[in-house]
Amino acid sequence: MAESATAPATGPVTPAPVAEATGISKRFGATVALRDARIAVAPGESHALVGRNGAGKSTLVSILTGLQQPDTGTLRFSGEPAPAFGDIDAWRSRVACVYQRSTVIGELTVAENLFLNRQSAGAVQPIRWKQLRRRAAELLGEYGVAVDPAARAKDLTVEQRQFVEIARALSFGARFIILDEPTAKLDARGIGRLFDKLRDLQDQGVAFLFISHHLQEVYDLCSTVTVYRDAAHILTAPVAGLGRHALVEAMTGESAATVTAAAGRPFVARADATELLTLEGLTLPGVCEDISLTVRSGEVVGLAGATASGNVQVGEAIAGLHRAGAGRVSVGGKTVRTGSVPSALTAGVGLVPEDRHLQGLVNNRSVAENATLTVTDQLGPFGTVLPARTRTFARRMIEDLDIKTPGATTPVSALSGGNQQKVVVARALATDPHVLVAIRPTNGVDVKSKEFLLGRIRQVADGGKAALIVSDELDDLKACDRVLVMFHGRMVAEFDRGWKDEAVVAAIEGVSGDTPPATASPASAVPASSGADEHGR
Repeated sequence: MAESATAPATGPVTPAPVAEATGISKRFGATVALRDARIAVAPGESHALVGRNGAGKSTLVSILTGLQQPDTGTLRFSGEPAPAFGDIDAWRSRVACVYQRSTVIGELTVAENLFLNRQSAGAVQPIRWKQLRRRAAELLGEYGVAVDPAARAKDLTVEQRQFVEIARALSFGARFIILDEPTAKLDARGIGRLFDKLRDLQDQGVAFLFISHHLQEVYDLCSTVTVYRDAAHILTAPVAGLGRHALVEAMTGESAATVTAAAGRPFVARADATELLTLEGLTLPGVCEDISLTVRSGEVVGLAGATASGNVQVGEAIAGLHRAGAGRVSVGGKTVRTGSVPSALTAGVGLVPEDRHLQGLVNNRSVAENATLTVTDQLGPFGTVLPARTRTFARRMIEDLDIKTPGATTPVSALSGGNQQKVVVARALATDPHVLVAIRPTNGVDVKSKEFLLGRIRQVADGGKAALIVSDELDDLKACDRVLVMFHGRMVAEFDRGWKDEAVVAAIEGVSGDTPPATASPASAVPASSGADEHGR
């Protein structure tokens, strides 16, 4: 009895976090990247990490994956101290990161990517290709990844490449995986399949740190959310108990604001409004057929659609990146030669491309050089470019777009994602275009930058020009006066202000019923206006 009286109480033992960082600080020169930051991820948990660009998320990821050493603080995995810095194999067995930009090698097969640098049992032993493919098939089968081990990685979809990267990480023994903007290149169906796979892996004890600027995805997937702001931890809370406005306020430090204050008013065409952009029967072989639309001065129009809809290619064709098989593109009543970027620029088309990394920026060049690429003919006589004139022009654009940069000569690669996107927008606006085509303009940027960029596009229209936003993001589309929807290469619906989320999403996904949504009309008909919805539109 005496022994039982003094024995410690027993109960369920809470497992140690699969990853735990406490008191993490990191400086790069005078820049404080992290200040006494912390995070803890439980086994089998999907934990969101959100914050504005520059909040410290990327620095934390580099520390969690062993790429950087913190100046202060401790890091533990499953209760054990983190491996020694530089012990790559030990780090791989604990943590992996699937980045927004794929790290699989396109020319290699799936099997070769899965077992890169470990294709054989020893450095001098020959590779047994049949055995390698069998091992790959077993690994993929174990985690339910339906991909042919012999397929070239370059032939896979974005979604399949992500599954391969996740399977490769798990093959090292890691049970903690960081997902950095994993949905940026996926349509709604792909996102759904990815989330289903992640939930299956959670059931097997795998934990995820989910980084995304799309807050709805946080609510759809995650059970816990951690917010960073200005290099510091702000809060960690259960997702179910944290409202969207409260989450945005934690991220920005300000009261949550609607992305566009003008969203509640109906579009009223100016008395002098003219058709600045007209597409008549535009056909891009293998992409879309018979696409017609108009955008008037003072108007922002959305062109929505999933990845396979062809909406992005239509936007790019307006800017001269694709040659049409049939149809006509005109700006201000003048025909633009399709497939010719100079013709589009001369006509007055400005383009914000879909991918700022691949299409928008020259990373080893300065902010000034990137921002003025479209106006080099204005920066010096006889085809020369005067550095002083470039810097002056760039400083004006930096101020106009509120680009946070130490100076015009700073390499654009040193900026946060939101500020890089502002540089891309600045370049598109440098020519003072009649028509601005913005393709997924807020992709991969924080809430505050998203609000700013959409507001700047609105200013273009309010100045008497026209804007076309090509996107499947509802927040982008809510900045528009009208929304046109494409599905599998055809225009299928048009919505006026006051549309319901579910109606637009249904059109984007090709969901149809006997009775069309009340707020939608066929693209060829004049849409009926409807009242404000629950978003205050």
